[in-house]
Amino acid sequence: MLILAKAMLALIIGLITSVIFGYFLIPLLKKLKAGQKVSVFLESKHKKKEGTPTMGGLIFIIPTLVSVIILLLFDKMSFSENLFIVLFVFVTYGILGFLDDFLIIRRHNNEGLTEIQKLFGQLFIALIFFFIFLKTGGQPALDIHTLGIKIDMGWFYGLFLLFILVAGSNAVNITDGLDGLAGGLSAIAFMTFGLIAWNADWVSGYEDIAIFCFILTGALLGFLAYNSYPAKVFMGDTGSLSLGATMASIAILTNHEITLIVVAGVFVIETLVCIIQIASMCLFHKKVFLMAPLHHHFEKLGYNENDIVKAFWVVGLLFSALALMFSIWI
Repeated sequence: MLILAKAMLALIIGLITSVIFGYFLIPLLKKLKAGQKVSVFLESKHKKKEGTPTMGGLIFIIPTLVSVIILLLFDKMSFSENLFIVLFVFVTYGILGFLDDFLIIRRHNNEGLTEIQKLFGQLFIALIFFFIFLKTGGQPALDIHTLGIKIDMGWFYGLFLLFILVAGSNAVNITDGLDGLAGGLSAIAFMTFGLIAWNADWVSGYEDIAIFCFILTGALLGFLAYNSYPAKVFMGDTGSLSLGATMASIAILTNHEITLIVVAGVFVIETLVCIIQIASMCLFHKKVFLMAPLHHHFEKLGYNENDIVKAFWVVGLLFSALALMFSIWI
């Protein structure tokens, strides 16, 4: 019962602080003319979204960070090396995304950081993560705790971690294309990882990582108050890069790297669709899908944006339920 009470309190704290923060931030973003430029490929359906403020990821990043710091100061959470790693990833990937969004706004087009610059930034942060991870006692092994399987991967584990962090970061970024889509799926995923982390008692600071997840879940729900259709603000790369990498870091720290594939199932599918589309265009000069990522394919088929988002949320919930059955119940 105490666990449930803590989880609900953390969620409520995140929800209230993000709703209040968003109320003041969105008018400021409008005043600063931090509007999103709509891609030419989506103008027919998304033209009315032109000028909607971006950088909305700040609505859940800052309240979550401030809430955690306040709880630490009042000894309601305990500071641990693993919690520091999660916060480091959460903030640094957010800063990288913020820089990309800032350049897009300043240049008044959709050209922020180049793909190479963004990838270099992601890899650089991931390398720092790996260094801290090893220094704080992390083991270079794939540990599937539920099945009692532990595979020592040696130096290859470093490459494995880099791939997970960068892939996770980009997967959420790719999925962030419809109002409320990435935000809702991320809320589901972090709620799931909160439950997983709370049961990962072999990990130092596991309860505090779980509380972080629940605060972030609440903050994402508060963000959805402004991001659900019709969106008053977009999370931008500020939010999407941070969410994906943070999700991946928690999976790594709790030895649930394989579970991440299931929890983030919709994000994985969206990414695979993009890879298939690009490969098909390069090799055969033909499209497999009307448009990639997958949510835009359904838009081209004539489905309503709200219906697509709700369907993807349901699929995300099913994936998370399967992940919980595997990682906790079984």
